[in-house]
Amino acid sequence: MQKKQKQKHGGGGGGGQRMVKVAMGLMGVCLAGYIIVPPLYWHISEALASLRRSSCPPCLCDCSSQPFLSLSEDCMKLDPEVSEESDKSFTAMLTEEMKLKEAEALENQRRADMALLEAKKMASQYQKEADKCNSGMETCEEARERSEATLKAQKELTEMWELRARQKGWKEGTIKSRLRSSNGKRMVIDNM
Repeated sequence: MQKKQKQKHGGGGGGGQRMVKVAMGLMGVCLAGYIIVPPLYWHISEALASLRRSSCPPCLCDCSSQPFLSLSEDCMKLDPEVSEESDKSFTAMLTEEMKLKEAEALENQRRADMALLEAKKMASQYQKEADKCNSGMETCEEARERSEATLKAQKELTEMWELRARQKGWKEGTIKSRLRSSNGKRMVIDNM
């Protein structure tokens, strides 16, 4: 009876553990493959490519019997006339490319010079405006100094008149004077 109970309760647990172990093992193999396979692939492909390059047989062809455009590079290397002609055309192409680069550089230099000239013109214009502004500021400063001097003179004159008025009996405060206007109405004037 105890065996039957163990088989009932424990029998299902052993199979589940095995499945988990198999799944974990499979995941480990997949992870290892994911990490190891790409570098291994690149090393193998590089090795195969180097084998292909080194195992190329020498070219044995009659270059004079083939049309010029269909010649392989190896045949051109073997024929001195073709090699010399291809060197000349290569040199001509390089010379043409250098001329184009030089023309492009000259055009860029011309544009840069024009931009520099424009910048100098703008700087000169801004300098003229700044000089005008400085001149205006100097004029304003001179006018302010003259105004201050005039104000100071007016204050001195006011103080002198006030001193004379006090000597004659004037007291500070409001004095109301009643004057009759020409039409007979009274006007009140406040003096300080």
